[in-house]
Order: sequence, then C-alpha cells, then structure tokens
Amino acid sequence: MELTGGCYCGSLRYKAEGKPMLKAQCHCRECQYITGGAPNLFMLMPPEGFAYTKGQPKRFTRADLDNAVTREFCAECGTHILTRRQDMPQIVLKIGTLDDPAAGYGGPKIAIYTVDRQPFHLIAEGVLAFDRLPNK
Repeated sequence: MELTGGCYCGSLRYKAEGKPMLKAQCHCRECQYITGGAPNLFMLMPPEGFAYTKGQPKRFTRADLDNAVTREFCAECGTHILTRRQDMPQIVLKIGTLDDPAAGYGGPKIAIYTVDRQPFHLIAEGVLAFDRLPNK
C-alpha cells in the first residue's frame, strides 16, 4: 500500500509505503491537546516506508517527561503529521493528513486510553476499547 499526504498549507508532503500495523483512535489527554479536543485517529506504519517528499518538519519533544514522544509538524501551518515513540520503531501517522483518509484508513479497529475519554467522544460500535494499551 502506498499512501500520500501532507499538511494544510502544502509546505510538507510525504509518502508512506507498507502495510498499516494498527488502525486506532487514542483518547489520551495528550492527544486531545494535539487534536483540539477530539480523539486522535492514527495508524502505525513501518518507518522504512515513510519519507517526506516536500519540505522538512519541525520537531518537538517535551524535555520534562520520561520516554517523551517526538511530534513532527508543519512549521508554517502547524499541522501535526506524525509521532515517533522512543520505545517502538513504527511511526504514528495522523489520518487527517492523508490525501484520501477514507481509502487509506477506513476506520479504527481499537480505541486506546479511554480512561481519558471525554463524554462527547464517540467510539463506533464494534471497535474494541481499552482503558490504556491492550495487553500484548
């Protein structure tokens, strides 16, 4: 599978190749900050298949947290493209940045960190929900 996408203003473009390892929605409080209040829709993609084809992102990692994630986003418009975690090689690709979100994503299979879920957050029928991360 080859997916393409980019930021709102067009300064960043990317391609992501490979099979998604997970399609999910995250309700953690940190993701709520990034999305403006909604759950964060994402998929895990193999890092070797991801490349920026236009521009380079700005990166941010909180220095005050252990195992902090690194967020990559457009320095011009602020669109959050992906997250990289220190404890896993896969990239966390944000669904709203895909050129065709419906075709590339199709919907979440699980909902995570529902312990932080807001009363107005919806989880579709049939989507498995976990208070935090599922046991492996």
